[in-house]
Amino acid sequence: MDNLSWTRPSSCADSSNCPEVAITGDAVYVRSSLRPTEVTQLTPTEWRDLLGGIRNGEFDI
Repeated sequence: MDNLSWTRPSSCADSSNCPEVAITGDAVYVRSSLRPTEVTQLTPTEWRDLLGGIRNGEFDI
């Protein structure tokens, strides 16, 4: 996982508490900038479902 290219939302550019995402051909990796060694791996379908749920207000965030 050392060679993944992590990105974060532009609104978090100067913050130390941000979600970070790395996308490969087979998976999407998600982590918190506060805990960079704790990584969750999602399939592309799981990632789309997660984003759809966030957009539809299914989570209390």
